Amino acid sequence: MAKARTSPDPWLIAATMAILAIGLVMVYSASAVLSFREFGDSFYYLKRQAIFAGLGIAAMIVTMNTDYWVWKKVARAALIVCFALLVIVLIPGVGVIRGGARSWLGIGSLGIQPSEFMKLGMIMFLAKLLSEERRDITSFGRGLLPALGLMGLAFGMIMLQPDLGTGVVLVGASMMIIFAAGARLSHLGVLALVGVAGFVALIAAAPYRLKRITAFLDPWSDPLGAGYQSIQSLFAIGPGGLAGLGLGRSLQKYSYLPEPQTDFIFSILAEETGFIGGGLLIVLFMLLVWRGMRTAITAPDSFGSLLAIGIVGMVAVQVIINVGVVIGMFPVTGITLPLVSYGGSSLTLMLTALGVLFNISRYAR
Repeated sequence: MAKARTSPDPWLIAATMAILAIGLVMVYSASAVLSFREFGDSFYYLKRQAIFAGLGIAAMIVTMNTDYWVWKKVARAALIVCFALLVIVLIPGVGVIRGGARSWLGIGSLGIQPSEFMKLGMIMFLAKLLSEERRDITSFGRGLLPALGLMGLAFGMIMLQPDLGTGVVLVGASMMIIFAAGARLSHLGVLALVGVAGFVALIAAAPYRLKRITAFLDPWSDPLGAGYQSIQSLFAIGPGGLAGLGLGRSLQKYSYLPEPQTDFIFSILAEETGFIGGGLLIVLFMLLVWRGMRTAITAPDSFGSLLAIGIVGMVAVQVIINVGVVIGMFPVTGITLPLVSYGGSSLTLMLTALGVLFNISRYAR
């Protein structure tokens, strides 16, 4: 491949940095009360988020300046490591349980979430697998089945933690790669039916998931239990109106909305900055997705194209589900808002992945 490298897409970088800056401001605003009550330091979560943002930006600079086809060479090894981490995290006494899921490796408040690594590892490997010339994606047995098998295995291991939200994001991004690679619509239609049946089975197998579904349909049926988060989220968004109550003036962050700096940070943003602030953030995400898809379409080879689609898909699926949960369109799933919600592994890995996307944009036609 000719190395006619240019500057990265400035719109991609600008959108990413703007969203990250908004995230840092909102992490402080949403967590200041909780931070002071728990740690005696209003800046506790902000300082940690800033450290992870710095590490993520450093990793982003490295991946932005690393030719993206390098990841094709290491994709197999990276996926093996990701599967190994998913096995290790399930070992009792090794994996750390947080929020009812054994999905962390580490000590105390410091740790990594292997499922976050798996999302990027799976995207890289599927892009490599489905970009190989001998791979006929229109053939169910030779092309589609191996990709589905790997995706299904990863999803199953993540569900053993259990972590439905991360599993859904992994499947969503993977299916976007498979679709873009040229899979038959008839095959995908059958898979969609199987997926719906499997999703229903997963819900039926776990009573707490069923409660989340019923709470989603009617949160007031259990206002102090399964419907509590949805109700409090809407109580935050409603008073925000057009321009919001003002930055730092949220009422729901005063112990009404649990963990306001993570999954429901968009609720606090909408309460404090209103429709204007929430709309601006969504426009920035749309800009990032649009320029990312443009990069995928104009990438010089199929590997770069599929890799870009997977990274953009990972961002888009997370944003759609997170915002959908916050405004009551989807059941509560525990998915963070990319680049905005508090979280070390998710923030660092997302910036690393976007660095890869920036590098692909340097070769776009």
